[in-house]
Amino acid sequence: MNAQKTNHIAMGVIYLLCAIVLMILVGFIGYIIVTGLPYVNWTFLTTPADSMGMGGGIRDQLFNSLYLLVLTLIISVPLSLGAGIYLAEYAPKNAVTKVIRSAIEVLSSLPSIVIGLFGYLFFVVKMGMGFSVLAGAIALTFFNIPLLTRNCESALEEVPADHRAGGLALGLSRWKTVTKIMLPEAIPGVLTGIILSAGRIFGEAAALIYTSGQSVPAVSYANWNPLSADSFLNPMRPAETLAVHIWKLNTEGLVTNAHQISSGASAVLVIVVLLFNVGARLTGRALKKRLGQ
Repeated sequence: MNAQKTNHIAMGVIYLLCAIVLMILVGFIGYIIVTGLPYVNWTFLTTPADSMGMGGGIRDQLFNSLYLLVLTLIISVPLSLGAGIYLAEYAPKNAVTKVIRSAIEVLSSLPSIVIGLFGYLFFVVKMGMGFSVLAGAIALTFFNIPLLTRNCESALEEVPADHRAGGLALGLSRWKTVTKIMLPEAIPGVLTGIILSAGRIFGEAAALIYTSGQSVPAVSYANWNPLSADSFLNPMRPAETLAVHIWKLNTEGLVTNAHQISSGASAVLVIVVLLFNVGARLTGRALKKRLGQ
């Protein structure tokens, strides 16, 4: 068998495996959307959940997921961007840098349930935060930072070295070169990573069971004071998210239509995550085109 025939067979096997994976993915996502979308309507999205009788909607869980997502990004994006800039532009190749990179790899490989238990013991119990949105956001930051840090570092490393050399040749400081030349060029990649990580945060459940909690206290969406106990913006209140609500319905749901609510909530969750991924692709392409890359 000659090399060309061997190459054709190998490529055929690869295409077949890719097709199988694609069919499994499409079948999985399609099943969730087809079975859950009939139960999704405006009332379902804007009605609070009911723990007894008919289970109501997912208004509070959907908002809690979005609110927790925003808080997590507010905490993790500056930290990850700073770490990415340091590793890409300033970090020397020595033992300390190797330890930092190894720590990032270890942190990225930790199961979310482990991070959730750590968050429960340290933030909920030791720090006295209780089950709260803030405790959940900090816990999610722990496994969001490695992903965003690597993304920011890669985006900066993909910028041509001539840009850096040109800035330094013009007499700009290292910091000015990074912030005024390198970072603007890396924004498409950084933004794409942020949007992709947002989808991961939105669908997380295991870490939030032990940090943000499984209850939904009554809140007022007219109260914009985050220091008020009944405000929807209060970061110290418990907040069951959409993913946790789905888990809870399938494990201990007492409502008569738990299956329908779980199917509808799952469809909403999958659709939002898909929108995050599609949005990341479109945003990255639009920015690259706008910047002439």
